[in-house]
Amino acid sequence: MHILITGGAGFIGSSLAHRLLARGDTVHAIDNLNDYYEVSLKKARLAQLEPHANFSFSQMDLDDQAAMQGLFAEHHFDAVMNLAAQAGVRYSLENPAAYVNANLVGFGHLLEGCRQSQVKHLVFASSSSVYGANTKLPFSEDDPVDHPVSLYAASKKANELMAHTYAHLYDISCTGLRFFTVYGPWGRPDMAFFKFTKAILAGEPIPVYNHGKLTRDFTYIDDIVEGVIRVIDRPATPDPDFNSDKPTPASSQAPFRIYNIGNGTRIELMDYIQTLEECLGVKAQYNMLPMQDGDVHATNADVSRLHDEFGFAPSTSIQEGLSQFAQWYREYYNVPKHQ
Repeated sequence: MHILITGGAGFIGSSLAHRLLARGDTVHAIDNLNDYYEVSLKKARLAQLEPHANFSFSQMDLDDQAAMQGLFAEHHFDAVMNLAAQAGVRYSLENPAAYVNANLVGFGHLLEGCRQSQVKHLVFASSSSVYGANTKLPFSEDDPVDHPVSLYAASKKANELMAHTYAHLYDISCTGLRFFTVYGPWGRPDMAFFKFTKAILAGEPIPVYNHGKLTRDFTYIDDIVEGVIRVIDRPATPDPDFNSDKPTPASSQAPFRIYNIGNGTRIELMDYIQTLEECLGVKAQYNMLPMQDGDVHATNADVSRLHDEFGFAPSTSIQEGLSQFAQWYREYYNVPKHQ
């Protein structure tokens, strides 16, 4: 297949590109290479991909309408994986315009490109953040998600609604994937696991919000990629059992589906930090802080639908995943073992 990956220089996008290229697909990636976090890491990810004959890259913004129109006019993509977005819950408090431009305007341009060029399957990244103020655990795709607590979460729910509209009006097969706290080698420096590692190795205190009384469903990057690939290969179809009297957000009479991709396990934040300390061989210093605006107390994915329909559920343990990340971090940043 010829597959477009938006956000192709990103953590998940570059990891996915490697797997698709390895199985023989042709991949075109786009990314704006913005400075939300270190651009050198994004370029290093791309440098790993560029030797592949079936890989190509264009630097562009989703919210550049003319560039997006040109992209879809030049290429015929069998499938599109949308991973480009302004990420981060906390940053959405500081720069809301970035989320409107990339996650709403940009996503609209992507949907139009898929419509105009008759893409067979659009898969797009949603987020566990859409569950917002929900407290019933584990989170199910059938749960209502009407109470986001950050603009980032609201923009991801909007993506689900926009995609459903295009699936309904134009018969575009659309699948949304709600990722749960992805971590691993080549990860994002703005995420907690990366920040913690940098601070611990530098002998600096790490910020621990809500005094450590948080739980998360952490999902290793290889598990995320495996789930994405299985979904890409099976375009969504109308749900014959969809009941309009009792509608669910997870499916539709249109070719539209929503799936959680998480480990299905709740990990206490302090247990996560202690596991990271063990993997690094260094004890952390803690800076205990109150709950941060836009954050949630707990996430936990019900992954039964993904398992039932695709025969897959993430299973990498936190010990294995953090060990792999710690090893990569030391190698990439040339941090000796005695630190």
